[in-house]
Amino acid sequence: MDKDKEQQARRADILQRIQGLRLMDDNFMTRVLENRDCAQLVIRLVLDRPDLEVVESRTQYAIKNLQGRSVQLDIFARDAEGKKINVEIQRDDRGAGAKRARYHASLIDANTSKPGENLENLLDTYVIFITEHDLYGKGIAVYHIDPIVRETGELFADGQHILYVNGACEDGSAVGKLMEDFRTTEPEKMHYKLLADEVSFYKRDQKGVEIMCRAFEEVRQEGRAEGRAEGDKRRARKVALTMIQAGESIEKIVAYSGLSEEEVEELLAGQGA
Repeated sequence: MDKDKEQQARRADILQRIQGLRLMDDNFMTRVLENRDCAQLVIRLVLDRPDLEVVESRTQYAIKNLQGRSVQLDIFARDAEGKKINVEIQRDDRGAGAKRARYHASLIDANTSKPGENLENLLDTYVIFITEHDLYGKGIAVYHIDPIVRETGELFADGQHILYVNGACEDGSAVGKLMEDFRTTEPEKMHYKLLADEVSFYKRDQKGVEIMCRAFEEVRQEGRAEGRAEGDKRRARKVALTMIQAGESIEKIVAYSGLSEEEVEELLAGQGA
């Protein structure tokens, strides 16, 4: 296949993929929810707060802990009262575990509080997981996870709220209709016009389609770059292993292979050296 035909085939494949995207696909959801009004609509429906005003909304927002480990939030928002809201799409139930919710909430608090701030003034945080399946299998649209005092049954009001939205919900409620919108590939079948218009822009409007094509191409290029980097790493390990077997020094192996001293020492340990 010549280059022009290859490019045409790749574009046709991308266009087909774009038409198959749903809001349940996290990369597409974050693209649509770059529109703050769309993010506000979703948060209002899930929290049952029709008066809630989102004053800040970011997609693919990276935050780090003190050790430098980062996590990328699908959606990070603040309401007019300063409360912090994280929305995550999880098609794989394993990515929506309790420990992950705890980690997200703790990072948000750590990265949005100020030195010397009275911790009693910490504002509420909401971590919302929208899962493709009914995580708890009870047919409920939204599961609210709040800590309680076990002996009294009273809420432990630490201001941390975790919610799991049942992406398979079909109960006709406001959230149920929202989840129907998340599952469909066709904007014409969506209940909420604001979301439907934004989805239609990326699927029907030439400008929006081109934005999505560029996004797919960027992902492809990143994948190729990662593949080349991994191939280079494999070759470097092969060189290092050959030199290890020849009894060369660590310094020489580092110089010839391009691996770090720590990586060479790991290979040595694996060889029983």
